[in-house]
Amino acid sequence: MSGSGAPQGEQGDDYSATVLGSHWFSGPPATTKRLPPEAVAPDRVEGSVLRFGPGVTAAMPAPFPLDAVVAVAAPRRGRWAGLRRYTLAAVVLAAVLAYLGWQRLGPGIEVRDVAVSTDPQGPACDATADVVAVVGTNGRPGTLTYRWVRSDGTQSEQLTERVPRGQREARLHLLWTFQGTGDYPARAELRLVSPGKRSASVDFTYRCSR
Repeated sequence: MSGSGAPQGEQGDDYSATVLGSHWFSGPPATTKRLPPEAVAPDRVEGSVLRFGPGVTAAMPAPFPLDAVVAVAAPRRGRWAGLRRYTLAAVVLAAVLAYLGWQRLGPGIEVRDVAVSTDPQGPACDATADVVAVVGTNGRPGTLTYRWVRSDGTQSEQLTERVPRGQREARLHLLWTFQGTGDYPARAELRLVSPGKRSASVDFTYRCSR
């Protein structure tokens, strides 16, 4: 159909548009009205707009808002970024746990060297000699097991010394008391039982002439 006022020869050049709202979907429109191009006012409230005629491609709106694509893509990038952060945190945590496990379950204490010393002049009359053994370690925590052996035929029971982490040197003392007059050549020996078997000794002389 066409308006009664339109010339018959110009019908092919007219721009026609049909606007479909949601209430039109139940059936075809009762009438079709031709509108001039400047009078087309599509309804964006009820739903999609279907347009016909020249120039539609350039004028057709996007089927969905562009900002909707950004809204969908942004969370996806956020999820990947969060996953990378979680992965990095998991790697760091695993490295820390591995280091702590190595610290606790790794190689134990090792003895590097043992040296025994005392005052080379020996103790005075009826005095006590302080014999010191210095045990060098690798800095790992552990327990030293040892005993002292004296040249007078006596020895201590088996003793232990706990060495904390980071301490690379342990000092073990033997107090040997002398009484009486005269000269007595003495020897004190440290015998390390564990870790590993090592020994070291020192010689000195007790002198007392009164």
